[in-house]
Amino acid sequence: MFALFSVHAVKNRSPLHIALATAVITAIGSLAGCGPTETQFNPNEVRAMSLSISRDISTHAAMDDVQILLKHWFGTPDEPRWPESLMTSTHAKQLVSTERLVRAAGAVTSDRDDMHTGLYQEHCNVCHGISGSGAGAAAQFQSPYPRDFRAGIFKWKSTPRSEKPSRDDLLQLLHEGVSGSAMPSFALVLQEDREALVDYLIYLSVRGEVERAWLAAAIDELDYDEAPPTMDLRLVSATKSQDHPEDDGAAIAIEILQDVVNSWVDATPSPVPPDPIGSSDLLASVQRGRELFHSQIANCAACHGAGGQGGVAITDYDEWTKEFTTRIGITPDDRDAIKPFRRAGALPPRQINPRMLTGGSLRGGSDSETLFRRIQHGIAGTPMPGVGLKTDADDQFGFTASDIWDLVHYVQSILSSNTPPTES
Repeated sequence: MFALFSVHAVKNRSPLHIALATAVITAIGSLAGCGPTETQFNPNEVRAMSLSISRDISTHAAMDDVQILLKHWFGTPDEPRWPESLMTSTHAKQLVSTERLVRAAGAVTSDRDDMHTGLYQEHCNVCHGISGSGAGAAAQFQSPYPRDFRAGIFKWKSTPRSEKPSRDDLLQLLHEGVSGSAMPSFALVLQEDREALVDYLIYLSVRGEVERAWLAAAIDELDYDEAPPTMDLRLVSATKSQDHPEDDGAAIAIEILQDVVNSWVDATPSPVPPDPIGSSDLLASVQRGRELFHSQIANCAACHGAGGQGGVAITDYDEWTKEFTTRIGITPDDRDAIKPFRRAGALPPRQINPRMLTGGSLRGGSDSETLFRRIQHGIAGTPMPGVGLKTDADDQFGFTASDIWDLVHYVQSILSSNTPPTES
């Protein structure tokens, strides 16, 4: 990643890429084999503070026990663990390969055969951070921000909005990068290295989502307050779950972990019905899609502009920002209220910027099936809604498959046109 950023910065001489290159040079000594920048995962203090405000209760005792449990079952950045002994299905145990996980973890090294270890530190840490928080050394220079894996929410995928991405989705993103963002293509990285990175990404996401859920359960279900509850209610009893399987704390902690892992195992691409439009009917389909784009039903123009040219001012934020602002009664532009969260690791709030469809490319892909799914399901983590797909002609809500294909064809016509279409 160092080479990708430094070459690109020299070629383009853009302030963004120069800043990114500078951040890489100054912040990531591990790229030169100097060892990891951190040896422990950072606690999710932003999540803990948000829970504390929304529940009006201290989360310090819960935080302490959650960190003990996380280290017990997931290890450290140098010595990661996959808690397969707590999993009931073979698929869950095999979701992450311990061998690939260890190869992706720790400090950057290579042998005489150019076999690399420490792949996450080498390629991802500078942007996504040691814990997968999306707040790495270069994150503040990027728009959009790098993904925070810990909430388990991913935008670009083939699965329904509420589901995790498939493994193939993540491999494709690594191979192709994300157009219009600082996420580069890793097509030149060995396939086996990309496979290891996907394992580590899933590991970080599972660990992070489990951390979030354990914190909430400690407050909402297990009577944590200024001090921890009785031992049978404490989350740390799950470190000896075989000795105390009846303890409520252990049972809830393990159930949460299993549910998060199973959500990854169960993720399935959404089927896309065949395109019913022949080449002779394409112009008519584009016209119907244009009418839907501007209609009050789909209302795409309200965010993307009358001709898909963007530029519409939207006072809204993504899910990662809302968690520590609007959801707990804080206005995102209230700098004083935001300061504690910034100190805890949150990135500055930014209003969303709906995509300009006339730019020729879309983040996450612009092929027909990808656009169909995106229109059907919307984009997870953002205000972009899905239109829904009617499964019965008598349904009052949702679009038919033909309607969605019409919108796909209209959007593709905008993407391929040098002259943005007008509203009239």
